[in-house]
Amino acid sequence: MFIDSHCHIDFPDLYSDIDNIIHNMQSNKVSHALCACVTLEDFPSLHEKISKLPNFFASVGVHPDYEDLQEPTVDKLVELAKYDKVIAIGETGLDYFRLKETKEYSLEWQRNRFRTHIRAANVVNKPLIVHSREAREDSLRIMKEECADKCSGVLHCFTDSYEMACAAIDMGFYISFSGIVTFKNAKDLQETAKKIPLDCMLIETDSPYLAPMPYRGKTNQPAWVKHVGEFIAELRNESIAKIAEQTSINFFKLFKDANK
Repeated sequence: MFIDSHCHIDFPDLYSDIDNIIHNMQSNKVSHALCACVTLEDFPSLHEKISKLPNFFASVGVHPDYEDLQEPTVDKLVELAKYDKVIAIGETGLDYFRLKETKEYSLEWQRNRFRTHIRAANVVNKPLIVHSREAREDSLRIMKEECADKCSGVLHCFTDSYEMACAAIDMGFYISFSGIVTFKNAKDLQETAKKIPLDCMLIETDSPYLAPMPYRGKTNQPAWVKHVGEFIAELRNESIAKIAEQTSINFFKLFKDANK
């Protein structure tokens, strides 16, 4: 069985078809999924939806792309992290691709938000879901400064260098590959997927985005994490069963509250 370690099943284009989404998961041997929160405003609705779905879990956090919304505090994240089926903090992190820092515009608010999430994760002892895009140095620096190794976590939808993957693994983090790894132009990422230890790997869809080949350009769904796993198995010359088994073991090892 496969596990989708990161999706957005609460988004309307997926949840409006939830019965088929779950049926497709079962047909493709995808047993569990983690739905990542992106804003505090969305959390009540997300949690209500996930509470009704067996084998689905939630996180709580605020995505780095969103500026003008309710800003998280450590206390607020700690409070919401106590809700049933909430097994992680995030997604959080730094994104220097969508938002550019200039002399006139500082992204210090984004860095401060990242620090807040790490501190909350350490308080509640839940893993951190990290979004890092074109922000390698600052992401790793803040993770070290805030002792993110204490809570551990995952660099989700990983697209950075092998060196960054190794630095994160050294801090006890897992590396999660999305459908991007199946794209023809993702040669460097494919090399990273070949080389990192299998016991440090997760797989995900980030659905409804980033559908893997052969569905690229379509609305992604958790069932298609199977194609990510199959592609990585071929890359690494491993059996599909081994990739499915080990990434599932890794999921439950990292997200300990999913075992309750």
